[in-house]
Amino acid sequence: MELTKNIFFNTDKLVENSKVKISYIGELFKNASEEVTIHYGFGNTWDNVTDIKMEKTELGFQAEINLLEGETFNFCFKNGNDVWDNNNGQNYIFPLEKVPTELLVLDDEPVALGNARKLRRSYLWSKKIRLAVYKIITYLPKIISGNYRKKLTSADTNE
Repeated sequence: MELTKNIFFNTDKLVENSKVKISYIGELFKNASEEVTIHYGFGNTWDNVTDIKMEKTELGFQAEINLLEGETFNFCFKNGNDVWDNNNGQNYIFPLEKVPTELLVLDDEPVALGNARKLRRSYLWSKKIRLAVYKIITYLPKIISGNYRKKLTSADTNE
């Protein structure tokens, strides 16, 4: 996900209480800075301010960040010489989405257990179908060609 010309995330949405990988290829990267730190916080008052040294790669500086609760994710960058990239004094500010809770609570009542069982049963069936397809793809050509041999046990070899 590209949020600005020089900042990329590994997800389509920034969601509270999740991890996100951020990549930065802005001015500090273009000017060959050896070290870049991301300075970030949450909400209008920059709660939980944290600095993390970013890893330098061929694709830019990268870091993994735990997104906390708040309306916004605010950040800026600085290099080892205290040169800042703060979006011309406005900082980089992006909205955070709330954690989806539709499956957890419905009108302040827990979801019916039957619905959870249906979801579980559906998941199990999909796993069984994938396994069956895998076995067909793997073993059917061997059976048809005659190259399939049953593994012999020690009891079979003593006959």
